Parts: sequence; C-alpha cells; structure tokens
Amino acid sequence: MAKALVVDDSRAVRMILGKILRELGFDVCEAGNGREGLEVFGRERAEIELVLADWNMPEMNGMELLRELRKDPTLAGLTIVMVTTETEIDQMAAALEAGANEYVMKPFSKEILVEKLQMVGLLDSRSFA
Repeated sequence: MAKALVVDDSRAVRMILGKILRELGFDVCEAGNGREGLEVFGRERAEIELVLADWNMPEMNGMELLRELRKDPTLAGLTIVMVTTETEIDQMAAALEAGANEYVMKPFSKEILVEKLQMVGLLDSRSFA
C-alpha cells in the first residue's frame, strides 16, 4: 500500500486529508510541522510516496520542508504537493520552482485532491472519475 505523509499544523486539516487519502487507498502518517515531518519521513522514508505539506507552519514551514527534501537527489521521485491558503501566483511559482509537483489551495475538495493526484500520476484517472 502506498504511504502518504500529511504535514499541517491544523489537526482538523490533517484529519480531513488523512480521511480522503485513506479512502483513496493510502496508508497515512502525520506531522504537525516541517521539523516533525522530517522526523517522520526519516523513519518511514522507504514507504512514503507522497508528501502533502502546508506552507504556513511553526518551527519549519512547508517551503523549508520542501527545500530540505529536494536537497536529497535520491528523493527526486518523491511526490510533494503543497496544500495551502497561499493563493498568489508568485507563491505558487516559488513552490513549483523549489520542487513541488503540484499545488492545492485551501479550501479544497476531495475532487480537487483526486485531480491533482491523477495529474502527478499517483492515481489512475479511471479509478476515481
């Protein structure tokens, strides 16, 4: 089973994303900020295929987490999706330039998340049409 790491300082958002991802067949682990996310990733690295990260978090934000993960060339195939309230085009461009595979704006729906995961090749488009 594919594993996803959800990194968000909002427990409610982690619960919502976790529920959606479990419905889509992912095993889910969670972290409340980027620093915790790196710790969880370090333990679960071999199984994690997807990281969903909020931009604005205490201690280490999602952009810092993204940059830290992208420093490791062995993680080039890891799918990282920013899930955030940052809606400026410049912010989106910065995240994509830093190595995010996709960008989801809050509030989001299950359909939007499914569409983004299909776009990055983690879900078969026929499965959830």
